[in-house]
Amino acid sequence: MAIDPAVAAKAVEHSTLYLRFATALDLMEAKLVKLVASLPLLLVAILIVLFSMWFGSLVARRMRVLTRIARSNPYMDGLLRGIVRGLIILAGVLVALDLLGATSLVGAVLGSAGVVGLVLGFAFKDIAENYVAGVLLSLRRPFAPGDHVRIDSHEGKVVSLTSRATVLMTMDGNHLQLPNSLVFKSVLLNFSRNPRRRFEFETNVGTQASWHDAMDAGLAALVSVDGVLADPAPNVLIKGLADSGATLQFLAWIDQTRNDLGKVRSEAMRRVRKTLREAGILPPDPVQKVMLLRDAGEQEHAPETSLSRDTSVDHALDAQVGRAREIEDGKDLLDAPP
Repeated sequence: MAIDPAVAAKAVEHSTLYLRFATALDLMEAKLVKLVASLPLLLVAILIVLFSMWFGSLVARRMRVLTRIARSNPYMDGLLRGIVRGLIILAGVLVALDLLGATSLVGAVLGSAGVVGLVLGFAFKDIAENYVAGVLLSLRRPFAPGDHVRIDSHEGKVVSLTSRATVLMTMDGNHLQLPNSLVFKSVLLNFSRNPRRRFEFETNVGTQASWHDAMDAGLAALVSVDGVLADPAPNVLIKGLADSGATLQFLAWIDQTRNDLGKVRSEAMRRVRKTLREAGILPPDPVQKVMLLRDAGEQEHAPETSLSRDTSVDHALDAQVGRAREIEDGKDLLDAPP
């Protein structure tokens, strides 16, 4: 009896599907048996990873080298402890993968991590640059909290140093955040590192009096100002000459921990001007004169008081910097350990 070709084809198809299904079941059964057989190894691998996490934390906490670093730089202490802990955990993960026979997977993961790291490095170049600059600044410590600094064209007192930016409080009381990369690459002038600081000012004298007498009188007045240091001694120089007179430059030093630069300079200018005027040493006459037909009388000058003005240190901005540091978010890289 002849078999219908369509029926034969359907029977072959059903047989093929059955064989495929049976093969898939056998494969799943084999994988399941293999998984059950490898459960002890998998459990050991998990225990290795957990042990590496515990051991990494223990080593990071108890390393004496890191403890010494923490005394001088708490930020670097946390960073190095995290690196040590991460390396130990990574070693544990690699051992666990090797135990499971996934060595090829380790190479693939490390290669992929390298590519991803390269891509992220280009994508977050500025963030990484600021972070690295913050670490280097915390190591070099070119300034401390409260220092009066000028960075590039920006001036103020240091509030804090974070992983991203250096925070200043300007002389107007405003918060200014400068990227750490800019701070690291810019010219930095620290006015507070040396407690002694020099100030200078100029005044003009005419030709009616001796310039030597003017220099002596002005220097004596400068020495008498409260806050002016005797060592280094104040000085006066002739800075410029003109047909109508000369320009005298006065220079003196103060101790910034006891006196305010602006106040001492202001008082010194007032004292020198008062002394020169009392000695009859006047500024040069203007180039153009207006001659009046009638005598208007000699012009009266307001009398100068001999009382001294306050030259103590102005701590108003320092108090604001202190309050700003108390509310500053994040860990300050300039914080000293307790």
